[in-house]
Amino acid sequence: MTSRRGFLAGALASVLATPALAQSVWRMPHEYRPTNVRIGPGQIPGSIQIDSAGTWLYHILDEGLARRYKIAVGAAGRQFVGTAYVGRKAEWPSWRPTASMIAEEPEVYGPFRAGLPGGHQMNPLGARALYLYRGGQDTLFRIHGTPQPWTMGESFSSGCVRLINEHVEQLYDMVPVGTPVIAT
Repeated sequence: MTSRRGFLAGALASVLATPALAQSVWRMPHEYRPTNVRIGPGQIPGSIQIDSAGTWLYHILDEGLARRYKIAVGAAGRQFVGTAYVGRKAEWPSWRPTASMIAEEPEVYGPFRAGLPGGHQMNPLGARALYLYRGGQDTLFRIHGTPQPWTMGESFSSGCVRLINEHVEQLYDMVPVGTPVIAT
């Protein structure tokens, strides 16, 4: 069985070695395409609901209707759970691993301690990022794009919610700062 560390190192190496090839051979399953779905009553229109176990994100459009996106989530014990709100948004955001990420996995994150500029092929935040805040403070969790679309449906990241870049661009355009986010 491949360890999370081995998987991440292999994924990073594959993106560095053949980014165009890696992305050109992945085919998105039909069921991963954003779609409008019926949902139960009581959801707040405009809010984002994250189903970590099912690896789905729902943007609530109206009473009983949501736009559903396939996501990748944090590894067990690292997932964002609870309530927050979108405190800030960024297009092609820069990225820097947190101190705890570097401390926990120095061989994976240490080489990137200075960060990566937005648009860099190795930047894990992809095309857009929604920064999650709670009580006026950045939680350090994000809803963001990814240069690794083949990770959809998986649980292995350092905690953020990832979407395919095209999908996060769509969500980004529909979600204002202040949007409530509920993750289970």
